Amino acid sequence: MSIEDKQRPQRTDRVTIRTVAAHAGVSVAAVSKVMRNAYGVSDALRARVTDAIEALAYRPSRAARGLRGRSFTIGVLLIDIRNPFLPEVIAGVNGVLAPSHYQAMIGVSDARVQLETSLIESMIDYKMDGLILVAPRLPSEILAKFAVQIPIVAVGYHDASATAFDTVNADDQRGAEIAVEALLACGYRDIEMLSLGERQGHAVSVVRQREIGFRRAMQRGGLGSSPAISKIPIASPKREEAMRKFLSRKDRPRAVFCWSDLDAITLLSLAMEMGVRVPDDLAVIGYDNSPTAALGLVNLASIDQSGRELGQVATRALISRIEGRTASEHIFQIPSLVSRNSLTRSGSGTDMKQG
Repeated sequence: MSIEDKQRPQRTDRVTIRTVAAHAGVSVAAVSKVMRNAYGVSDALRARVTDAIEALAYRPSRAARGLRGRSFTIGVLLIDIRNPFLPEVIAGVNGVLAPSHYQAMIGVSDARVQLETSLIESMIDYKMDGLILVAPRLPSEILAKFAVQIPIVAVGYHDASATAFDTVNADDQRGAEIAVEALLACGYRDIEMLSLGERQGHAVSVVRQREIGFRRAMQRGGLGSSPAISKIPIASPKREEAMRKFLSRKDRPRAVFCWSDLDAITLLSLAMEMGVRVPDDLAVIGYDNSPTAALGLVNLASIDQSGRELGQVATRALISRIEGRTASEHIFQIPSLVSRNSLTRSGSGTDMKQG
């Protein structure tokens, strides 16, 4: 047995913070400071403690750390995992957490208040330090009650009046305006929006914010005071049935703005199946600029709200909350249009930033 093997505790030994301190020849308080990434820790001390942690394969008990103070765990709650926009948000969260001592634990819900509430309560029970909620469906007053117990940042939730929690959003009204302006610039005048049914979006949701922006841009363009917005169900097969009816209409519009790439990509697929040529018969703009939209066979023009950046900003805001900030922040990101072949044959890959 080598000297290194003798120094390493046997599998039956329980490695604690005291074991790490003894191995590194420092105090327990010094180990704690390194693990908390506390201010004033020297590079030499950090190296000694880190080497000891690696040599001993030490894994701190997050439950115990939660009882003493922080667990260094952040909960991320996602609604509707089908949305191709979400991986970019998660990448942004992980990008900020990677160099820190925090880790993310992800929970997946759907558009049911009871399940969403239960998951948030479980994350609080597990002593997580803060929560990032992506497109939550809960009313603001319920989020505010949870925010009394744990720091919360909501992404894709437009409530600038909230004082108990922070919000981070793309300017979704402006994003919809950019889509309409691009269609008008291409010469299209017969334009509709494809949105979700009334029950699928509350006043602070991104869906309704994009509808507001669409109406405003259409009115500004002189296209009537009540522009057409087609509502579709969120669940299959009724969702696809509604899209087929839309595509087969005799009075089908010449161009359509879809509230999300999730539906725009499905619409493109059904259009091809039904012999509707894009953009020759129907121009299409989506929202999210998801990775799928950029694939050559899809080539979907889309509003880019930079999900990765939203995730980064939300994570920094949450850490700031955890560290003691009490004043609420409501942060807007400016979206842009990435033009591709579904808008115009000459627009593939063009990034049209409009503020």
